[in-house]
Formats: sequence, structure tokens, C-alpha cells
Amino acid sequence: MNWFFIWLALYLIIIFILTLSHVKSTRLEAYLVNNRNTSTFPLVLTTLATFVGGGTSIGLMAMGYESGFAAVGIGIAYVIGFFKLAHFAGKIRDKGKEFNIYSFPHFLSHKFIDDPLKTSSKLFTATVSGVNIFIFFFLLSAQFVGMATLIQYAFEFDYLTASIISCLVVILYTTIAGLSGVIVTDMVQFFAILLMIAFIFLPGIWEDTDQLNRLSELPANMLNGSFYGWIFLIALPLFLAPSVLVRMDLWQRVLAARDKQTAKRMSLWSAAGMLPFYIIFPLVGMSIRLISGDALDSKDVTYLFINRHANAFWIGFAVVGLLSALMSSGDSFLNLISISAINDFKNWRKKKIQPKRMHREIRVATIIFGVIAMIQALAFPKIVDLMVVGIGTIVIFVPVTLLALLRKDVKTYKKIALLSIGSGFIVNLFFFTLGVFSPETFEPKSSFIPAFIVGGLVLLIGIKTKKHA
Repeated sequence: MNWFFIWLALYLIIIFILTLSHVKSTRLEAYLVNNRNTSTFPLVLTTLATFVGGGTSIGLMAMGYESGFAAVGIGIAYVIGFFKLAHFAGKIRDKGKEFNIYSFPHFLSHKFIDDPLKTSSKLFTATVSGVNIFIFFFLLSAQFVGMATLIQYAFEFDYLTASIISCLVVILYTTIAGLSGVIVTDMVQFFAILLMIAFIFLPGIWEDTDQLNRLSELPANMLNGSFYGWIFLIALPLFLAPSVLVRMDLWQRVLAARDKQTAKRMSLWSAAGMLPFYIIFPLVGMSIRLISGDALDSKDVTYLFINRHANAFWIGFAVVGLLSALMSSGDSFLNLISISAINDFKNWRKKKIQPKRMHREIRVATIIFGVIAMIQALAFPKIVDLMVVGIGTIVIFVPVTLLALLRKDVKTYKKIALLSIGSGFIVNLFFFTLGVFSPETFEPKSSFIPAFIVGGLVLLIGIKTKKHA
């Protein structure tokens, strides 16, 4: 009996039934922010599914195999960041409803732009949305790499065929359902992750590590989290934690909240529920490191662990569960970049775009961006690098976002904000490229540190210079 196909068929039937309830919805508000009427429980589950499911879970296992507990530092940074987000979540949600804001780039454009038809305003919109789309392409590609790897092993396809299948599944569902569908399926997929942890990952870790006693056999820098250097570890709570404030996927969920209290509760409960996953998943990779040595391709770790610790029934469930979790993150990221590409650039047009046409164009953008992300996954199938670069680059938006959240009128600082984002992006790209081609000179995963510092300094110096002008 081929449990892969049985579990896959069951999952597809469930997804098909859930999707049908959203196909009839043609309102743009439902497609983009679930009518701004989502309760706490589904918001927490969809947030956790995005942050600990999909490419993140597989990426953390791969990262645990490569570097040990360095991945836990990312989890701690995120917990701190969610507490910071809770402080602003109510304000973000209410401003979103008041001014019909649908995304994080849309918020920045609303705060910094006075006349949307000005060339400088269009340049600001293009930079903010363009950089965000660039960032989430990396995160989306990480989901495709993870999905392709699982399909490659489970169904014995070649990597190219597996990547194409992954892309088509994510594109099809995202195009049909939008955020309302994403939230519903995220809930199903999160429970699948919990079952895998309870019946496969925890027992497997316990067995492979001899009740955690064998962890002492790993190198010291894998156990203390310093594999990528102490600077990387120390910088995570300082620079990565604030990045939670500027995650497009989180803003979409905050904007979809029923009220400001719901938005705040979502942030706090997500913080409380996140950290255990950022400990368990790296331990999976560390277990395989103890059993199989250090010669494996890190992206293959997840399937090798599952195959080692599960019978055919549970292997089929785990593979399909992880595929659904990857789709959970993939459809969220694809939905986000498609919204930004169409909604945030509407002021570039001579005529006002109607909601029905915008809805249609977002779906076309979903197809185009999905194909591009698949090509990137084929050209650069390194899931850890894709994940870390994506989540690290986001920090360049932190300085300007804090300015926008803390001050009422920031329109006079539009050019300074643009310089801050642009300089941070260039610095990040430079140091990441340097690290890729010369890893002995610089650790590429630390490129967000100089980017954050430069972007922040440019903003502070620009504000002080303008005040004294």
C-alpha cells in the first residue's frame, strides 16, 4: 500500500473542499485581508504555521545539521520581536482600517508620501515594494527547495520535475484562495506539524541522541550557538528581533485582525508558542549529524530523519504534512509579493484601477512571480542561505518603520527614508556577495548587521541635518 499517495489524495480533497468556500468570494477586502474580521485563534495558528512551518522547519533542521544551536538564537530573537510587535499591533490594525491599508509597503507609502503622483513619491513606492518583493522571493524560493526535495525523495522524481510540481501546486492554490484561504489551510497544516513533532521528531531525537546524552559529542561551537561567530549570535536579538515589526506576512495578519485587542493578543500568543519549535527542529539536524556525519547535503536532512524513524504509514503522513506546511508558507509569501506588485504601484497608472481588475491582476502576478521563484530555487538550491538572507535583509526597514510608527508627520523625511532603505539594501547585498565568494573574509549570514547599522545611521544623520538646515 502506497501511503504517500493515500495521504496526498486525502490532503488534496481537504484542501479542495476548503478552497471551494473561498472561490465564490470576489471582494478584494476578503482576498487581501480576510475582511479585517479574523479572530485570535486562527491568526495565531496562521502566524505560527508561517514562522515554524514549511521552509522554515526544513531550513531549521538543515541549519541544525550545519551549525547546531545557532538556529535557536533566531527563535529567541523572534520571541523578543513579537513582544515589540504587540506594542504597535493595535495601532497598525486601526490605521489599516481607517486608511484602507492592505500591506506593509502600503503603510510606508501612506506615511511618507504627500502627493502620490510626484516622481519622488513613485520612486519611494518602487523602492519600498521592490526591496520587499526581492526579500520574499528568497523566502518563497526556500519553500520551493524544501517541497522539491521532499517530492524528489518520496515520489522518485528528478529535482527539476519536483520543483515544477511544487511551483504549480502553490500557484494554483494561492491564485484561487487569497489570504482568507491561506488562513484556513494554515490551521490544518499547523496541526499536521504538531502531530509530526509528537509521533516522529521527538521520539527520533530521543533515540538518536541517547536521551540527549550524545549531544556532547558535537563540536563546542554547535552547542553554544557560536558556529557562525559570536557577532552573529549577539546581533540576533539586537538587530533581527526588530525585524518582526517589518515582516510583510505579519502585517497582513495584523491588518486582518477583528480589532486592535485581537491584533495584540495574536502577537503575544505567537511569541509564547514559537520558541519550542526553534529548539526541536535544530535538534533533528543535530541528531542526523551524530548518526551520519557531516558529508550530507543539509537540505536532505529532513527526509533522511523521517525515513529513519517512521514506518510507511507515518512516512507518508510526514511527507505530505511537510509538503502542506511548505505550501502554507509558500502561499503566504506568494500572496504578499503579488499584492505589493499590483496594489502598491497603482498610483503609477494614469487611470484609477477598479477592484475587480486589481483582483484579476494580482492573480496574474501570482503566476508570474511563482515561476520566477521556481527558477531561483533551481539556480540556487541552498535552503539555509535562502532562508537566512530573506529574514536578515528585512531589518533594513526597521529604522524608517519605527520613525513612521512613533511620529505623526514624517512626510518631510521621505527622501531621507529612501536613502536609509537604499543604502541598507546595497550594503546588505555587498556583504552577502562578499561572504558567498570569500567566506574566509566575511560570514554571509551576518550581512544584515552592517546593513542595519548603515541604514540607521543614514536616517539619524539625515533627520538631524534637516532639523539644523
